[in-house]
Amino acid sequence: MVLTLRHFILKQQVFNLYRYAIRTFLTAIPDPLARRETIKWIRAEFERNRDLTDLVLIEDKLKMGRREIKQVLPTATTTSNSRSGS
Repeated sequence: MVLTLRHFILKQQVFNLYRYAIRTFLTAIPDPLARRETIKWIRAEFERNRDLTDLVLIEDKLKMGRREIKQVLPTATTTSNSRSGS
């Protein structure tokens, strides 16, 4: 499959969301063991979806990831929302 410019833009948004999630949970979870487990889980979720190429599915998963972070940490605001136009 040929990757389009939109694929590369979404890939960058996914990387931004991953970095944001890791940084947010590093500061929000005081217990080192819980923090390690949470980060392992986040990484596993991103790895599991690594080979997606369907643009609609990728966009849906990004929205879901942003929503889940906001649910877990209601004070968190994802900066990638404003850049992506979502």
